[in-house]
Amino acid sequence: MQQILPINGRYFNQAQFVGDADFSRSDWQNSADFARTQFLQPVTFAKAAFAQSLFLNEAQFDAPVSFRQAQFDQPVNLRGVAIHAQADFGDVRFAKGAYLNAADLEFNPEAAQILGTPGQIGQFFRVPTLTGNETVLRGLVRNFRQTEQIADANQVEYTAERLRLRRLERQIVGLNLNTAAAAALAQLELSPLQIATIERYRQQHTFSSPADLLELDAVDLATYIKIRDRIFMGASRLPLQRVGLVFRWLGLSLLLLLSRYGTSVGLTFGVGLVAIALYGLMFWLIDRYRRRRPTPIVPPLAESCWMLASFAGLMLAGLSSLYRSADRPGLTLLCLGLIALPTPAVLIALLYERGRYHDLMEVSYFVQDGSFRQIRLLIARLPVIPEFPFFRDRYTYLPLERRWNWLNYYDFSLNNWFRFGFNDTRLRDQAVPGLITALVWYQWALGVLYIALLLWTLSRTIPGLNLLLYF
Repeated sequence: MQQILPINGRYFNQAQFVGDADFSRSDWQNSADFARTQFLQPVTFAKAAFAQSLFLNEAQFDAPVSFRQAQFDQPVNLRGVAIHAQADFGDVRFAKGAYLNAADLEFNPEAAQILGTPGQIGQFFRVPTLTGNETVLRGLVRNFRQTEQIADANQVEYTAERLRLRRLERQIVGLNLNTAAAAALAQLELSPLQIATIERYRQQHTFSSPADLLELDAVDLATYIKIRDRIFMGASRLPLQRVGLVFRWLGLSLLLLLSRYGTSVGLTFGVGLVAIALYGLMFWLIDRYRRRRPTPIVPPLAESCWMLASFAGLMLAGLSSLYRSADRPGLTLLCLGLIALPTPAVLIALLYERGRYHDLMEVSYFVQDGSFRQIRLLIARLPVIPEFPFFRDRYTYLPLERRWNWLNYYDFSLNNWFRFGFNDTRLRDQAVPGLITALVWYQWALGVLYIALLLWTLSRTIPGLNLLLYF
């Protein structure tokens, strides 16, 4: 049976606890306010239930504090909290919309420690902006790495990079609060009084962060929250500098969308599986559907059915992994599509528009290593048949008449993308249209980038592993 705490939470504002404090199993129906409270001895909120917000802003914990198995239905305000010992958030339950606001958290991972449920607690630490909180986030990352909670450390880093992306967006398309004219400020839906106050402030001071707006009497918290993601501070940027910011934004966006900044192996594998399936289908299409006239060169109906069914299965598996792991699966899929599809679509369209009339029309464009067939890693493999005759002799054309031949196109796509496959399948170099060669090399180049992304992700998610040393 839970103990009901009959005292209003505001009673503890600016209090000082010189002895042990035990709030375990307490049930807080109203907001619990411990702002600016100092705890000199251990305090426990184990199994406590907070129906409303818990305010601990600028509180100081000189001894261990425990929230083990507590229930938070609303956000917990840890803004400016000083943690000098151990803070235990193990098995804490967060309702939807609840989180830990760690802005301006004073925490030294060398002297203190934050614990929590491995693989979960990291996603509940939030800060409103990166400016002023980079040290906080780095401290949390270091703390979780020291406790070998790699997933939580990666989640905090992912949060930091999302905030960095938001800051880049502001620097590219946002409004410079230090130089913006009154007409531009009006576009932020600021009142004339607020605009005049900002202009007076700029005559004597310079805005260094969005939070400086809160120092102005005319700007309330609601206005600040409304415009903070649309403004930035600093010197005006030249067009070339903006181009550099755009490229940084694109690179960071790709890392966040395709791997959650190296924190999700499932997402990275899902992206790879979708790409392998897409290119396997493309290679089969250009190799087996040659022409309709004068003499049709097309695959049998059974082969087409097998190929399309397998493509659907691989895509379903890849998309399932992608949707389970991505925060914004729609954007991730759109990003992958923009990278993997436009160039091949143009090349294939040009190929069929121009037609193919050359020798060896009824022979596959691909060859396979006939010496042996087994799973193997092909690190230094290039997508075309070797030029040296000694190596060329063991390559034979793909057997188009075999019922299982359609598997070879997935094998080639896997080889070309992942440097891993069941056989060394390559593109032959005789009577091959240049557009097909360009398509193969395009996938090969994307595969190199993908391997770097995959190795980076594995190195970040597996403790003590650095696979990039072998890349």
